Amino acid sequence: QVRLVESGGGLRKPGDSLSISCASSGRPFSLFDMGWFRQPPGKERELVAEISRDGGIHYADSVYGRVAASRDNARNLAYLHMSNLKPEDSAVYYCAVDRASDGSYVYWGQGTQVIVSS
Repeated sequence: QVRLVESGGGLRKPGDSLSISCASSGRPFSLFDMGWFRQPPGKERELVAEISRDGGIHYADSVYGRVAASRDNARNLAYLHMSNLKPEDSAVYYCAVDRASDGSYVYWGQGTQVIVSS
């Protein structure tokens, strides 16, 4: 079993930056591929970034160039840094680990809300 806890969300203005973290406990974080997702109000959840166990990173086109994802396996932490925030970045942000062959994830955090508004 794995428990994930996101933190670092909040209210920001357009153009601001924000970092979100994900703390993992239970099974070793290094065992898993992990992903960052977001769900804007009234919309479906979407992928933001994925980091494989060996550190390979994939970003969604919608955030490419404005987002940096990283992981610290020794500390069981993952990070998502977003810059030049836009109102459309407003969403609940989730981390997830243990990517299955169909692309789904087994374990999810509770999410942290980001609101970008002037």
